[in-house]
Amino acid sequence: MKFGILINEGPYNHQAADSAYQFCKAALDKGHEIDRVFFYHDGVNNATKLTEPPQDDRNIVQRWSKLAEEHGVDLVVCVAAALRRGIVDDNLAAGFRISGLGQLVESGIRSDRLVTFGD
Repeated sequence: MKFGILINEGPYNHQAADSAYQFCKAALDKGHEIDRVFFYHDGVNNATKLTEPPQDDRNIVQRWSKLAEEHGVDLVVCVAAALRRGIVDDNLAAGFRISGLGQLVESGIRSDRLVTFGD
C-alpha cells in the first residue's frame, strides 16, 4: 500500500509528529511505501535545522532527515506556512524541501491513503 502523510503540528508541542514518524517507520518495515510526507501549518517546524532539543530528549527533526536518507522519503514543507514561521531554504534540515500545496494534492492522488496527523 502507498501512503501519503500530512503533518499539521510542530515537533515538541503535540504528539502528532512522533506518531507520524512511528507510523512511517512501521509502514516501511512492513513493506509499504511512503509517497510523501507533507508538513503544513505548525508542522513545518519539524523541518528546521535550528531545533536544538536537550541531550536527553529525542531529536525529531533528525529522525525525519534520517528517514529521508535511508528510505528516500520525500519530505515537503509548505512554502506559505514555512515563510509565515521564518523557515526558508537556508535553515531547512537535510532531506527537506520547500514547495506548494500542489505537492499535497498530488500525493493524495497518487497514494492509496492520505493519513493526517494533528488538527
